[in-house]
Amino acid sequence: MQGILLTQDDGAILGPIAKILGVIMDIIFNFLDLIGIPNIGLSIILFTIVVYLLMLPMTIKQQKFSKLSAKMQPELQKITKKYEGKKDQASMMKQQEETRAVYDKYGVSPTGSCLQLLIQMPILFALYRVIYAIPAYVGKIKDVYIPLVNKLIGVEGVDEILKGFKNSVRYVNQFSNESFTGGVTEYIQNTYIDCLNMASSTEWASLAEAFPSLANDINNTYAQISKYNNFLGLNIGNTPMDIIKEGVAIGAYGLVVAAVMIPVLAAVTQWLNVKLMPNANDTKKKSGNETADTMASSMKTMNNIMPLMSAWFCFSFPSGMGIYWIAGAVVRGVQQVAVNKYIDRMDFDAVIESNKEKAAEKAKKRRAKNEKILAQTEALNQVANQNTKKISSKATFAEAYKMSLEEREAKMKEIEKYSKSSQKSSKGSIAAKANMVKNYNDGK
Repeated sequence: MQGILLTQDDGAILGPIAKILGVIMDIIFNFLDLIGIPNIGLSIILFTIVVYLLMLPMTIKQQKFSKLSAKMQPELQKITKKYEGKKDQASMMKQQEETRAVYDKYGVSPTGSCLQLLIQMPILFALYRVIYAIPAYVGKIKDVYIPLVNKLIGVEGVDEILKGFKNSVRYVNQFSNESFTGGVTEYIQNTYIDCLNMASSTEWASLAEAFPSLANDINNTYAQISKYNNFLGLNIGNTPMDIIKEGVAIGAYGLVVAAVMIPVLAAVTQWLNVKLMPNANDTKKKSGNETADTMASSMKTMNNIMPLMSAWFCFSFPSGMGIYWIAGAVVRGVQQVAVNKYIDRMDFDAVIESNKEKAAEKAKKRRAKNEKILAQTEALNQVANQNTKKISSKATFAEAYKMSLEEREAKMKEIEKYSKSSQKSSKGSIAAKANMVKNYNDGK
C-alpha cells in the first residue's frame, strides 16, 4: 500500500491522471536540468501552462456553451412561464418536448457545461497532487533525498522527530501502517520523504542537531533541495508564514515583503480571473426565476469569498502552492481574454442555423425510430392477441370436456340406480326392460 500525499496517489480516478501529469512534470524538470536551470518554481509555472494549454479545447467549448446558453435563456424562460403551475402529465411532457427543441435548435446539451467541468475537475485535483508531492513524480528530486533517508532508517529516535514536525501530522498514520512496521524499505523511504519534503528550515536544523553524526548528510541534502526550491530568493518549500518569521528573526525584511506578496498576488489574480469570466456580470441581473436568481446570488458570494480563501490557505501551505495558484490564475486570465475574443468573433447566427439543420435531422431520425418502435409494438400486440385467443379456445374446450364428464358421471349414476332396481324386479317388468337397455348401451 502506498502513502497518502507525497507517495504517488493510488486512487482509482485521480491516481492514473496524476501519474500522467507527473510524467509531464518530470519531463519539464529534466529539460530545465539539461539547460542548467533545475528549478522547482519555474517547473511549476511551465507545468501549469502546459496543462492549461492541453485543456484549452474544453475551455473553448465551455465558453461557447455559455454564450449559446445566454442567447437561448429568454426562450427557455418563456416556456417555463407558459407551463407555470401546470403539473399534469400532458403539460409536463409538452414542456419537456419544447425545452428539448430549444436545446436542439442551439446545438447544446442541458448537461453540456457540467460535462466539461466533470472532465476538468479530476485533472485540476490531480494537478494539485503532483504540485504538492513533487518528489513522488520527479525522479531527480526524490534521488536527492534517498541517500540521507537510507542512513536515517533504523536510527533510534528518527521516527519521533519526523512525526513531531509541524506538517507531519498529515503522515502520522503512515508510521503505524503495516508496510512501515513490517520493514518495507520503499514505504519507509516514502514516509520519511513525505515529512522531509514539508519540513521548514528550522526543522531541518533541529534534525541535524539531534543527530550530529549525520549532520553533514542532513545539511548537504537540505542545501541541494534548497537550491531546487530557490525561486526569486525565496525557499518555496517553506510556507510564507515560516519565511516571514525567519525574515523578521534575521532582519531580512525583503524576504518578509516577498513572502507577503505570495498570498496577496494569489488573491488578486483569483479575483481578476473571476471578473474576466463571461458570466461574471450576469449574476447582477434578475432573471425572474427564483431558483436561478438564488443560484446566481450564491455564485456571486462564492466568487467573492474564494480569493480571500486562497490568500488564507497560502499562508499555511508551502510557497510552491501559492506560486501554482498565481501561475494558474494568470494563465487562465490570459486564456480567458483570448477565448473571449475568439468567441466574440464567431458568427453565432450561422452556428444556430447550422444547429437547426442538425436538430431537424435528429428529429427526423427520432421520429423514424419512434415509428419503428410503434410498428414493432403493434406487431407484438397482434401476436399477443392471437395467442390469447388460442389460449381462450383451449380453455373453453377443456371446460366443455370437463362438463361432459360430469354429465356422463351423473347419467351413469342414474342408470346404475335403474340397474340395481332391475335386479329386484321381475322378468318382463319395466325395471327389467330398463336394465336391458342399460346392458345394451354398455355393450355398445
